[in-house]
Amino acid sequence: MDPKITLDLRGTHPQTRGPINWPGNYCEGRFLKKWIAVVLRNLAETPERAAELDVNEGICDVIDIIFPDEPTIVSPRFPAPTNARSFTILRLLGIFAGVLAHAVEGWMPADQETIRYWGLHGFEPDGTFFLLREVLGGGSGGRYYADGSDVIHIVPDSKNLPAEFAETRFPILIEQLALATDSGGPGKRRGGLGYEKDIRLLQDAFFISTADRSILAPYGVAGGKAALPYRAVVNPGTPDERHLPGLNDDLPLKEGDLLRLMTTGGGGWGDPLERETELVLFDGVQGKVSARSAHADYGVVRTGSDDTLAVR
Repeated sequence: MDPKITLDLRGTHPQTRGPINWPGNYCEGRFLKKWIAVVLRNLAETPERAAELDVNEGICDVIDIIFPDEPTIVSPRFPAPTNARSFTILRLLGIFAGVLAHAVEGWMPADQETIRYWGLHGFEPDGTFFLLREVLGGGSGGRYYADGSDVIHIVPDSKNLPAEFAETRFPILIEQLALATDSGGPGKRRGGLGYEKDIRLLQDAFFISTADRSILAPYGVAGGKAALPYRAVVNPGTPDERHLPGLNDDLPLKEGDLLRLMTTGGGGWGDPLERETELVLFDGVQGKVSARSAHADYGVVRTGSDDTLAVR
């Protein structure tokens, strides 16, 4: 048996005019190898054993990557735009994890997407330019031994901006920062939840966002279901409600508009109908799973409210 893991990226889509190109072939793909190494830790016999596995330079000696000779989104040539390359990096990790999940009969976490950028810019009444930028995380995938984690961030030092910080520096109000109900993929081990964030504009501004998974959500594993995709809505629940795509460039918003951002959850692991009833009820108490999803996805009909939920 070959002691190495070989990733063959030949056949990748040609280099694009948009900024999703990523020079993964730089330094023979050593950057990608180190990211992939973290995924391999999930193959440890137990979670405790995985925590003992440190990733170091030696991982580069056991992974071979075959890059295309021609310009592609993983082997672009200057002056290819690369600003949104994180999309491509994360999709490669998701594909690799999915391949492993098939190879080990589902003994891998479900998919996740835990990075997207959004922002607002405009001018203060005195003419001063302002730019608000934030990285929002999402839920991680369910695992064979546990639910996914809620609202995690894979980019260091990129936690959501505190409301007090944002409100004292920019013309906005943060009306809500919560977990997005039902965003985690249903499963025996549910996917972690993403954010639901409401931003009220106190003056006209322009909205920008770089977000993936607004169409195809993170997948489930071993019978688990996909999570909800990324969503951005202006003035939800009003006659002026507008649903926005994941990519927005200088979209004008008006004073008084409410911008709601809902990030992706993680995919579910295992058949949702096998989830313990008491866990489905507890998810309801915490507001993580709605009554509709409890019935439709988990086969549990709830009665009561708040902390008095029970099975009917």
